[in-house]
Amino acid sequence: MREPRSARPEEAATSGRDGAGRSRKANREGKDANDPEPQAATDRNGRDGSDERSAVERALETCSAVVNGDTGERGVGSTQTGSDELRRAIAFLEWESTAERVIETGYRVGVGVGLSFAVVVVLLAGIAPGLFAGASGGLAATHVVHRGPVWLAALRRTRALGATPGLVGRLVLRMRLDPSTERAVRFAARTGRGPLAENLLRHERRCVNGPTSGLREFAREWGTWFPAIERASTLVRTAAAAPPERRGRCLDRALETTLSGTTERLAEFVGDVQGPVSALYAFGVLLPLALVALLPAAAASGVPVPPSAVAGIYLVALPVGLLVASAWLLSKRPVAFPPPTIGNDHPDVPDGRFHAVAAGIASGVIAWIVSGSLVASWAAPIGAVGVGTGTASVVLVRPRRAVLSEVTAIESGLPDAMTIVGGDVAEGVSVERAVANAGDKLDGATGTVCELAARRSDTLRVDVREAFLGEGGPAATVPSPRVQGTVALLAVAAREGRPAGDVLLELADQLERLRELERDARRQLATVTGTLSNTAAVFAPLVGGATVALATGVEAIGTGGLETTAAMASGPLAADPAPGSVPSTGEEAAGATNTLSVPVLGRIVGIYVLLLSGVLTALGTGLERGFDGTLVAYRVGIALPTATTTYLLAFAAAGALL
Repeated sequence: MREPRSARPEEAATSGRDGAGRSRKANREGKDANDPEPQAATDRNGRDGSDERSAVERALETCSAVVNGDTGERGVGSTQTGSDELRRAIAFLEWESTAERVIETGYRVGVGVGLSFAVVVVLLAGIAPGLFAGASGGLAATHVVHRGPVWLAALRRTRALGATPGLVGRLVLRMRLDPSTERAVRFAARTGRGPLAENLLRHERRCVNGPTSGLREFAREWGTWFPAIERASTLVRTAAAAPPERRGRCLDRALETTLSGTTERLAEFVGDVQGPVSALYAFGVLLPLALVALLPAAAASGVPVPPSAVAGIYLVALPVGLLVASAWLLSKRPVAFPPPTIGNDHPDVPDGRFHAVAAGIASGVIAWIVSGSLVASWAAPIGAVGVGTGTASVVLVRPRRAVLSEVTAIESGLPDAMTIVGGDVAEGVSVERAVANAGDKLDGATGTVCELAARRSDTLRVDVREAFLGEGGPAATVPSPRVQGTVALLAVAAREGRPAGDVLLELADQLERLRELERDARRQLATVTGTLSNTAAVFAPLVGGATVALATGVEAIGTGGLETTAAMASGPLAADPAPGSVPSTGEEAAGATNTLSVPVLGRIVGIYVLLLSGVLTALGTGLERGFDGTLVAYRVGIALPTATTTYLLAFAAAGALL
């Protein structure tokens, strides 16, 4: 087993924080998390209460040690609660909490969930199932809370590692202008965003008065999760001491190592994820929906099918299993290339919550009326929830989606812009004039940004950085690390002059290669994500609606397992008993209330289809682009109305054919 390194990104997130705010946070909470002496003093002060703990509390502490891996050298009775992995995850996430507090919260949540499950299931199914449901639900909830920070840290690390090619690219470009590792590290760290750049900046500041740049220590921390970064770091440091004729080869090799390492890890992930996704598809979609068609036959053969059991399986057990499997798959992705994060504080993102709620309610009411009148009365709630929720989600995130589209358009034109600017600078044209030429020659969002920046530079007599990123600048509200890094290199080129022209041309090639890398990653994952998206929006609702209609057809033949669906679809005359039929006795009527009727079955399957649509769409988006809130909400908002419409149309069409 590999020995854990003394400084990992999560540990450095707390031990190496700079700035007054983070220092105060480390002074306030770092002692409790990392220094055993204050914690031991606290334990000594509270010794009386600790010694008088109940057997249940001691058993819970023992379970915590076993589950979280604290049974090693510290022992089960250690005062340090929580695994090292949990502590590192909390430090990496920069939470205002500790591992001990997370463990305690997990037990409280587990007790509450377990008691709730036990009470509900005891009332519906009896004591034995209730006790089993309470115990399993409580343990599952506790484990989710305890492992939640680790999973979130894995997602954040995946997003951070996606910035590795860009960070190494900035190192390489700055080294071509000036073979100084210290200046290259400072430039790459200060022109980037995210945990990777922040961690590099901490190392750079820590070594500012030392003989090293901090690049070696930074690479050692992140090399555990991305080995190519260590090789690239070694090549960059080698290039600093290499003769000029060999320096370019070392820098080219550093960037190529990072790009090839990213491609290889993504290819391995695609190969490894095929099996789990196929299993998720089979056991989460095909098998549950196929079993729906067997429910009428089971009822016809006299096997009791209580609605509570079906609801528990399709609305609790299966969705929870899908969520757990999706979280596991997302945590296994090595790197992700998420789009820039668009916050609610962006000037082009108004507060649209009122409009979203109003649109959701209005569309939900319309869907209720249409579904209830054209399909079946039981379909009205399904139509209202699916269409209303999806519409509200789309309306809510549409402004952020528009900003994201604008940012993507600007990024896509950067290679062409840098080709024009770099060629002009290499011929002796100033950077300011070269930017104006790019604005005149380019169409689209990138050309507009360059044109506005050139106009600001001429009017206000400001430098390149201020023209783009200053207050009111065309790129000031563009939350793109790629755009900001390009502007920073333009500012350096304005100082260096003609020698920077070739570097800007190489920047254009580098930006294009990064775009190709992202496209290749999405292309590799397309087979997986495309199947998930199509299943969520079309295939699963289609099969679900057809199986419910099949249940209706089986009942219509007179198998006796389900209530008459014609009474809901055709009117009260269709529900009249046949002439000469014997009225049901009181016991038969009471038993009928415990029978799985078509309305109940249709609602259960409909809700399951909606849950399936949301979970699978979010999973496909997370695998393809990283778990970005804007993209996930937008695509789920589109998938929900699509799945709802497909489900109800499939039920109506299949019912007409049976």
